[in-house]
Amino acid sequence: MADIRESCTVCNTSFAVIFRYQMEERNGGFVFFCSQGCLENSQVHGSDTDADSVGCDACAKRFRVALASQVFYSAGKRRYACSMPCRSQLIREAQGMRLGDIATHAVGLEDVPPPEADVHPMRRKADVEVEPNAGDRMSGVQPVASKLFSDRGQSTSDVRQTSFFAERPPSLSTGSTATAAAPGVRHRPKRIAVFNHKGGTGKTTTSVNLAAGLADRGHRVLLVDTDSQGNVGVSLGATCERSLYHVLVMGLRVDDAIQTLRPGFDLLPSNETLAAAELYLAGRQNRDRVLSQRLAAVAESYDYVIVDCSPSLSLMNQNALVVADSVLVPVACDYLSLVGVRQVIKTVKNVNTLLRHPLQIWGVLPTFYDARARICTEALETLRSHFAERCLAPIRATTKLKEAPAQARSIFDHAPGTHGSEDYARLVDAVLHGDLVASNGATAAAR
Repeated sequence: MADIRESCTVCNTSFAVIFRYQMEERNGGFVFFCSQGCLENSQVHGSDTDADSVGCDACAKRFRVALASQVFYSAGKRRYACSMPCRSQLIREAQGMRLGDIATHAVGLEDVPPPEADVHPMRRKADVEVEPNAGDRMSGVQPVASKLFSDRGQSTSDVRQTSFFAERPPSLSTGSTATAAAPGVRHRPKRIAVFNHKGGTGKTTTSVNLAAGLADRGHRVLLVDTDSQGNVGVSLGATCERSLYHVLVMGLRVDDAIQTLRPGFDLLPSNETLAAAELYLAGRQNRDRVLSQRLAAVAESYDYVIVDCSPSLSLMNQNALVVADSVLVPVACDYLSLVGVRQVIKTVKNVNTLLRHPLQIWGVLPTFYDARARICTEALETLRSHFAERCLAPIRATTKLKEAPAQARSIFDHAPGTHGSEDYARLVDAVLHGDLVASNGATAAAR
């Protein structure tokens, strides 16, 4: 695997970053030292060195201006770029608008011109004018649903007509022209964020087995772990020498951090260091699109990109949702998990309106389903009554699904032919064919 290479801030020598002392954060950016001597020299003559350097407005690295291309003006403000990729990134960001600026003028949101590259060409004004709290207005027929999804009289069909339940497929690459799907035909998601605010709903299990199942069918799949717990890598027995943190913060090439688990199945892992990336993202312009920009160079070479999200609403999750075109929501068949579904709908709505990224809830996946438990059957009926055909066939609770991560295998490799394998195979079929109704029709087999 390739080393992380940087230029020494003192002598400008290119070197591989190996030791912790070779990298320091100063003045809001990073400086690098090829040797202990350069580090000591920087500390002794630090003021002279810093006086001659500026901070790159893209990656925050300190550098000395040597080329005319490293300085340019945007919106009447002088900007610095240490390299051509950083210059190109700054130019792209200058064409957009910061999330904070949009939120400040939220009252006049319809008057804000959206960034051309991020808006779905089929979007209409009505799509973003969703009534506040529309995501709360879900009605159910079971007793457990009456506490959660009953208020204010909006019908289930009204909620499903909002933009985040749109039938039309979003474009998968910048600048491409999308066409509306034929009536009754679901789009086939290509970049799927497995997301729920609630923990313990089976997000990682779903991400791992969905990605493995798609790879088993002969498709090229990239599985991205955006959770600092790093459970995806643990579940597949992968090491984490180079991780998503190095890609986001240190500018490591994505190809150098990706691990090939088997032909056609690649993993971009994470570990506890990813928690520190939140601070880096917070200081960036267009901070919700950093991950999308980093992955842009490799994402198009894959048939499917599966993003495992953490159970929170963080900057990292905002980045993960902007990468995706669709959201798969695992929902454990219990009361507390149903509570979190409303917040997921609000989040998807905000991604559409505030972040100006076309995103939809592609499917809701009931997990930990036990037909013998009344709460499970009531939860399943509640999800069906609200999400209709977007509620997929449930994943039955089995011991084999819990055992598979301990063996560093997917359920298809660990226990083929079991309930867990059959249920996730149906999910893979639904993704490949875009046919949620057919998948939902298989629920009888789960009873």
